Amino acid sequence: MTDKTVIVGTGIAGVSAAAAMRAAGYEGVIELVGDEPELPYRRTTVSKEIVRGAKTPDEVRIKSADWYEKQDVTLRIGERVESIDDLDADQVLLATGGRARTFGELPPGVRTLRALADVDDVRAGIASGADLVVVGAGLIGSEIAASARELGCDVTLLETAPLPLARVLPPQLGQMYVDLHKAAGVELHTGVAVTGIEESDGLTVVRGDNGQSWSAPLVVLAVGMAPDTTLAEAAGLELDPAGGIVVDELGRTSREGVFAAGDVASMPNTLVGGRHRPEHWQHAQNHGTAVGKAMAGAGEPFDEVPWAWSDQYGHMLQLTGWPSAEHDVEIRGSLDDHDFTAYFLQDGVVRGAVGIGRPREIRAARIWVAERARFEEVA
Repeated sequence: MTDKTVIVGTGIAGVSAAAAMRAAGYEGVIELVGDEPELPYRRTTVSKEIVRGAKTPDEVRIKSADWYEKQDVTLRIGERVESIDDLDADQVLLATGGRARTFGELPPGVRTLRALADVDDVRAGIASGADLVVVGAGLIGSEIAASARELGCDVTLLETAPLPLARVLPPQLGQMYVDLHKAAGVELHTGVAVTGIEESDGLTVVRGDNGQSWSAPLVVLAVGMAPDTTLAEAAGLELDPAGGIVVDELGRTSREGVFAAGDVASMPNTLVGGRHRPEHWQHAQNHGTAVGKAMAGAGEPFDEVPWAWSDQYGHMLQLTGWPSAEHDVEIRGSLDDHDFTAYFLQDGVVRGAVGIGRPREIRAARIWVAERARFEEVA
């Protein structure tokens, strides 16, 4: 009897797992199932090149259409899996990623921007250079604001925290992004919690807890991602209270034969302790590859140091490890010139790094994090 694997999720984690299984010699049936009616694509481009119209969806496919046939992977797009128990499979991989967080029921003028299906409405709203309000100044919200400014929109950017990217950047780096936004003409308001969004006179109005309100034809919510654990919950899998599906170092869940990979998986952090669930493209790709190998019987424990990037206003921010605003920070280079690396230290040990214009230093820092190196001994 031929083995059968069903991978639920057609993002980078799912596609990478399928590719890794074949590369590791798995000869069974592989079905790749996703609810988006699209050939798998690079989601990181949605808030940048795609929404600006700089690239088409066909230019950002993860694999060409004929790759799936050549690899004997059955691609089932536009299909929603209702239950793991309905799948006729020996193994199941949940690579379901996440969904954009929202504030519940919202008026028609509010959009999120996470999937290709979101692009047309957002692009139509910003292509004419109309006003735009973006709620959330994290990586995605900042990228949307930068893309809209490039198209000539008047952009208002709202953030609950005192500074952009406050969870991972110390104040001096957060202030650098304040300056970047303002220099580009973005109206940035920090320390504002949204209390309501409503329609009024043909516009969408966002109200803040400071008594102010902002209105525009279009409002884009960029307030984070919620891991899609719907199938896992229904199947009784162990979940992490902090979010995601609990897996071990090989991607195995609490149920035999069921694995999870990518943004939805909460995995052991062998370097700093506890669990972590990185929400980065590169991590999802590499974790999907590792779990695919494990499902093919060729797995090794996965303990990679995460790495990610964000492109805003022509400056590529790269980050690695687990930088925290609570860490001590050593900065090499110039924040004013947007040419620096900031090293994040905990009791002298390198835990992460953030930089602009210094990719070699970020690569080195990634190694230092993995080696638990002391900054004074390596820098």
